[in-house]
Amino acid sequence: MFFFRMIFRSFSRQFKRRLLIAVTVCLSATVSVAMLGVVFDVGDKLNAELSTYGSNITVQPKADAVVNDLYNTGGDANSNASGTSESDPTTFLKESDAPKIKTIFWAFNITNFAPELNIHADVNCASESVDSSSCKASGVPIVGTWFAKTLHMDSGESTVAGMNGMRSWWKLDGSWPKDDSAQGLIGTTLASKLGVTKGDTVTLYKTTVDGSRNKQRITITGIYDSGDSDNNAMYIPSSTVQVLANLPDSIDKIEVKALTTPDNDLARKASKNPNALTQDEWETWYCTAYPSSIAYQIEEVIPGSVAKQVRQVAALQGDVLQKTQAVMVLMTVLSLVAAAIAVANLMAASIGERGSELALLKAIGATDGAVSRLMLAETAVISLVGAIVGALLGSGVAQIVGHVVFGSGITMRPMVFVLVFVLLTLTVLIASFSSIRSILGLKPAEVLHGR
Repeated sequence: MFFFRMIFRSFSRQFKRRLLIAVTVCLSATVSVAMLGVVFDVGDKLNAELSTYGSNITVQPKADAVVNDLYNTGGDANSNASGTSESDPTTFLKESDAPKIKTIFWAFNITNFAPELNIHADVNCASESVDSSSCKASGVPIVGTWFAKTLHMDSGESTVAGMNGMRSWWKLDGSWPKDDSAQGLIGTTLASKLGVTKGDTVTLYKTTVDGSRNKQRITITGIYDSGDSDNNAMYIPSSTVQVLANLPDSIDKIEVKALTTPDNDLARKASKNPNALTQDEWETWYCTAYPSSIAYQIEEVIPGSVAKQVRQVAALQGDVLQKTQAVMVLMTVLSLVAAAIAVANLMAASIGERGSELALLKAIGATDGAVSRLMLAETAVISLVGAIVGALLGSGVAQIVGHVVFGSGITMRPMVFVLVFVLLTLTVLIASFSSIRSILGLKPAEVLHGR
C-alpha cells in the first residue's frame, strides 16, 4: 500500500515533467510501430509495386535457353522480336501448356503471365485513307500474345492473363485488341513510318516454312508508346499469328509476373544447382517464394521449358527492399535513442527537484532499493500509458504510409507490437539506471539540512 500511495502522490505533482516523459515515449512508440510495421510488410508491397514495370520470370524452350546462355543473346524479360535478330524462332512451347503456370505451389503469387510468339512479317496498308504505295515495310516484328484472356482452370477457378496487365506503363492511344480477333496494336515508331492511325487496316504477309505465302488483315485498335525499341513492333492475338505463320499451338516465350521473396544465400545456392541442397534446405527453398523456386516449379509443369528470373528486376527488388528497410530501421533506432536521452534527462531533473522528498523517505527507513523501485514504478506507469497511445497512433501512421506510398493498407503483425514494447522497456530501463544511481548517493542528513 505504501508504494501505491506514493505513486498516487507522485502523479499529482510535477505533472508537466511526467507529461513530457509520456509524450516522449508516445512519439518513440509511434515512430517505432509505424516503421517496423512497414518493414515487416514492405516486402510484398515493394514487389507488387515494382512488378507493375514488367515480368520478373521468363520461360523459353530449353534449346533457346541453352543458346542464350552460350552466346549471351537473352535480352531482358520485356524485350520481344523488336529487340532481337530478325530470324524467327525454330523451337517452341505449346500455348496450351501456358495455363499450367497457375497450378504450381505458388500459383497465388503468379499475378499475371502472357505467352508470346515472335515472328517477322511484311506489312502493307490496306486503308483507303493511306497511300499504299508508300505504306510498306519488310521484316516487321510481330508479337502474338494474349491481351486479357479468361482462363478456366480445372479447379473451377477463373483467371485473366495477358498484356493488358503486363504493360501497365505503356501510353496507349486507343483500346486494347480482343483476343482471338483480327485486331492489333502498333508502336508509335512503326505507325509513324507507315503513316497509319488507329482505326486503319493493314495487311500482314508471311512466308511460312513450307513456302506458302499467307496474309492476314489487321485492324489497328490502338497505338502504344513503350518508350523503347518495342515501338517498332505490332502486337496481335497469338491465335492470329499462329495461323499467319502456320504454327498452331506454338509460342516461343512466356513472360511471368510473380510476387517473390528477395534472394538470399540459400536461393543463390539453389539457383546454381538445386540438387546440391540438403533435404532441409530443399524444403525451405521450395516452400519459399524465391524467384528461383517459382521458376523451378514452372519448369516442372511445362514440358521442355527453362524458366529464369530476370536478374535486373530481381536485383532491383532486393536492393530497393534492403535500402528501404535499412532507412526505416535506422529511424526506429534514432527514435529510441532520442527517447532514452530525453527520459534520462527528465528523470534526472525530477530526482533533483524531489531530493528532499526522497531523502525523507530514506530517513524514515526506506532502503535505496525501495526508493529506486518507487521511481522505476512511476516511470513504468507513465511510459506504459505513452507506449499504448503511441502504438495506436503508430498503427494509424503505418496505414497512411501504406496508402500514400503503396496504395494499400499495411498488415500490422502482433510481433511488431511485442518487439516495440520490448525495445521501449529496455530503452526506459537503460535511461533510468543512470538517473537511479543518483538516488544511491543521497545522504538524508545533508539534503534535509539544505547542504
